[in-house]
Amino acid sequence: MDVNCTLVCCEEEREDDKAVIVQFSNGNLRNTEQLNFSFYKNVDETNPRKKTRRMLVAESQRLSYVGNNFGTESLKCNNLCKYYVGVLNKETMKMEVHRAQLFNMQPVIPGESSTENDGSQNTDLTYREKVDSLIEAFGTNKQKRALTSRRLNQVGSETLQSAVAKAAHSVIDQKGLEALQQEVVQAESQSEVSHYLPPCFPDADTPQHVYLFDDILSPVEYDALDAAGSKMAALTPEELHKITDGGCLSVVRQLESLPREGVARERQARCAFYLLLLIKLARQKNITRKFGQEEGCPRIIHTKLMRTFTVETFNNGRVQNVVSTSMRVKVAAYCLALLLHMGDMTSDLTLLHRDLGVTEKRMVEVAKSMGLTLVRHGCVKGDDDGSTADNRLASLVLPLVKYQAFTEIRKRKKMH
Repeated sequence: MDVNCTLVCCEEEREDDKAVIVQFSNGNLRNTEQLNFSFYKNVDETNPRKKTRRMLVAESQRLSYVGNNFGTESLKCNNLCKYYVGVLNKETMKMEVHRAQLFNMQPVIPGESSTENDGSQNTDLTYREKVDSLIEAFGTNKQKRALTSRRLNQVGSETLQSAVAKAAHSVIDQKGLEALQQEVVQAESQSEVSHYLPPCFPDADTPQHVYLFDDILSPVEYDALDAAGSKMAALTPEELHKITDGGCLSVVRQLESLPREGVARERQARCAFYLLLLIKLARQKNITRKFGQEEGCPRIIHTKLMRTFTVETFNNGRVQNVVSTSMRVKVAAYCLALLLHMGDMTSDLTLLHRDLGVTEKRMVEVAKSMGLTLVRHGCVKGDDDGSTADNRLASLVLPLVKYQAFTEIRKRKKMH
């Protein structure tokens, strides 16, 4: 006949009240009386991560077994779920249910280093060094050859670094630290804009050969502007007024001063059309294939503008040509070089930066990077054509001017 029992749940148990369930990794235990169990806990009660650490030690005449609830050898199931064990009181026939935790008991062989000591020794090794040691011990021949090759390359790179360091010290001893610092400052000041300038030949004999006209407009591109240049030369005053309202005063100035006839008139008109396209390009953000069709832009010129002054980006599943901030600086530099050829090596920076929509400070930086001479020039005309009483002009004079980098020093305000 079966005997009934009742379950009693023990409430408000502490961490130390958990029952201990052990399992041995090398087999089942036959006689528990031959083992002496000892239960240890971490003495650091203030540390929230260490105060729950427990260690169970089982000692016998032959072997000792150790189990813990932390580290790599602990059972992960203690963190994933809760275990309960029932203890039956045979006299009252009541079974008390207690919380439990599992311990995996592993034998400790005398003479072998523990896992903690191994861990402390391996903490000084990096992940790459640990992988290399595994390859040396268990890797294939191909992996071992790759490891040897990589170590030889590492030795070569260290030798190269030491050689570069010696060369740098010798250069510093020859030129001096101050001279090298000045060269670095000058290079850094010009590096931001110099990548977007037209090809420059500072040792040229004449100003016209410093920035070659063929680098701005190739002979094939110049010939393609024949029809567009003739159309620009035949514009009426009303059409010129429309261009003025559009904010292209630099183009209007060049058209107003066209030569009467001859090759010079055709050259000025073609350059004015190309300048008009550059200014309109700088004002837009996205450039489509229809750009310049209303003005009669030749196909070769349209391709040149797209490849030279735009950046391809991927947006909404399609490729778009965008005029970035750096590309606007490049457009400004090419417009300035073109105006120098159109205006006898002199250009009005004030009108150009207004037409392009860039700041005067940025326009001055471009002119200084190109080595131009900057002067102030008083204008006689009024404000109807955009002229002011103090326009800034840029001229190309040999030798080119080398500007020093300006470092602004802000003064602290005095506290009263």
